Amino acid sequence: MSASRPPPKQRSWSWRSQAFRGVVYQVLALAVLFGALAYLLNNTFANMRLRGIQSGFSFILQPAGFAIGETMIPFDSSESYLKAYLVGLGNTLRVALVGIVLATLLGTVIGVGRLSRNLLVRSLCSAYVEVTRNIPLLLQLFIWYFVLTELLPPIEEALHRGGVFFSKNGLQYPLPVWESGHWGTLAGLAAGLVAALFWRHAAQRRHESTGRMPPVWLPGLALTLGGALMGWLAGGAPSGLDIPEKTEINVVGGGSVTPEYLTVLLGLTVYTAGYIAEVVRAGIQSVPFGQHEAAASLGLSRGQELRLVLLPQALRVIIPPITSQYLNLTKNSSLAVAVGYPDLVSISSTALNQTGRAIECIAMVMACYLTLSLLTSALMNIYNARSRLKDR
Repeated sequence: MSASRPPPKQRSWSWRSQAFRGVVYQVLALAVLFGALAYLLNNTFANMRLRGIQSGFSFILQPAGFAIGETMIPFDSSESYLKAYLVGLGNTLRVALVGIVLATLLGTVIGVGRLSRNLLVRSLCSAYVEVTRNIPLLLQLFIWYFVLTELLPPIEEALHRGGVFFSKNGLQYPLPVWESGHWGTLAGLAAGLVAALFWRHAAQRRHESTGRMPPVWLPGLALTLGGALMGWLAGGAPSGLDIPEKTEINVVGGGSVTPEYLTVLLGLTVYTAGYIAEVVRAGIQSVPFGQHEAAASLGLSRGQELRLVLLPQALRVIIPPITSQYLNLTKNSSLAVAVGYPDLVSISSTALNQTGRAIECIAMVMACYLTLSLLTSALMNIYNARSRLKDR
């Protein structure tokens, strides 16, 4: 006997219907909002025309006419403003992505250290959090810039070891010379990652069937590195290195990062790690104490308890606030303009001064940061959905 279906809901178009009134109010609110925006834009453009101020985005295809001191991709002053914006966006991502990884690692270590049984470790981690969170980020950037440009030796007396030079001019380091054999290394690395994933799934199935969890991280790391090594050997073992060499006036060759980049990276990492440490600490403490007792009754060590019991359950509390810290780090990278690092905001300011298109330049920067924030939130929401506790 088939179950009876509920009768379809009757739509009422009467003013007495709460749903109908709600739709009307929302339409009116949207109409007022768009009307206000249209009025403001029309008034703004009318005033700009009266003052002879040009508007529009046609300038982005014109030659920029300025050089960029630090770029990930080659850029010449004869190229367009659009490419200049892309270079600035690349510089922003270069700081934000590396900063997110380093701040997460450092913040996790500090957060776990705040719960240590060792008084010295616990006190040092607490002092780190209190100091970094209560000094403004801009001031910290100035402090790091002073350290990197005033306290380090000049390029003639650069600190060096093994082809790595560190001075007021920044950090110079050896860089592999790209050869066709490196494609084999990349292919081997990809194969090793796939093998590590298969091993992880096999270990989980064995854990579900026997109750014993085989080691995952070390075998996975060995498979990944082993695959890369085999690919490197299959590609002819390319070993060319572009090693920096010191001349009479500077250091040439290899890869390098400027003091401005190091300033922004260190400042964002140290500052954000203090907040991430508190998020990690609160997440671990949110796990019921009974879980600690259960881990102790099973004979798990302190490290095993943290890795296998506490952190997996704490993730559901840690991920939402740590997402906000990732967003803050990306947006705080705009302070790089204060120390001369050519990020998105710095290049936009130069374009604004040359073209006078204030609204357009600011709108492009806003669109870039909005896109980055939405992408970060979307990725973290996906990870949050995968790691949250599943209802039975």
